[in-house]
Amino acid sequence: MLDVLANLGGWWLGIFKRLGRGFIFLLQTLAGLPGLFLRPGLVIKQLYSVGVLSLMIILVSGWFVGMVLGLQFFITLSRFGAESALSVTVDLTLLRELGPVVSALLFAGRAGSALTAEIGLMKTTEQLSGMEMMAVDPVHRVIAPRFLAGIISMPVLAVLFSVVGVFSAYFVGVGLLGVDSGSFWSQMQSSVDWREDAVNGIIKSVVFGFVVTWIAVFEGYDALPTSEGVGRATTRTVVHGSLAVLSLDFILTSMMFGEI
Repeated sequence: MLDVLANLGGWWLGIFKRLGRGFIFLLQTLAGLPGLFLRPGLVIKQLYSVGVLSLMIILVSGWFVGMVLGLQFFITLSRFGAESALSVTVDLTLLRELGPVVSALLFAGRAGSALTAEIGLMKTTEQLSGMEMMAVDPVHRVIAPRFLAGIISMPVLAVLFSVVGVFSAYFVGVGLLGVDSGSFWSQMQSSVDWREDAVNGIIKSVVFGFVVTWIAVFEGYDALPTSEGVGRATTRTVVHGSLAVLSLDFILTSMMFGEI
């Protein structure tokens, strides 16, 4: 019994110790952000790596998710003779929930894992230690540009996901199922509120980008300098990032749209 309690206590202590290292690492990263204004090229390079290279999977996924939503909502709404409300249901679902959440999950799987693997490989090959020997702070030089690029890229990708999803739902509803085109757009314009729906969705995506990128860069920086350690860190990034997105989605939704 004592061994079980000791192991349980050691497990919790390990979690709190890791959380403490993560928050200290976050503060060090935030301290390096102002210096990036003098070196914008570092951020632009990472915007391409983190954002542009993730664009294809975001656009393709948004297109098919929008098509599925258009088809499923049309089948459900047609039972009640409310096919004209197709655009409202699709738009609100994408702007409030699926756009930010699915984009963040895809971002964690593609960009987050790539960030962790890249930084972990730099640690394994002692590139980060070499920077420290040359009096270059690797957190400010390597981590901060990637962190800022992730925060900037995530809301842009989420917006593109939602826009593509809306047009694919339009393609299914109007082009294939016969919904009136004017009714589709007029219902959307009259029912979707910019601040209540679009802005809150963007706020969600910014929070998701912050957390997922923080997890990704920390896991890479804290990974064991072995191939196995980098592989485990990459797996933790995807798992922890996805769980963080889903749990934060409930908290943010309850604050923005719910009564909790």
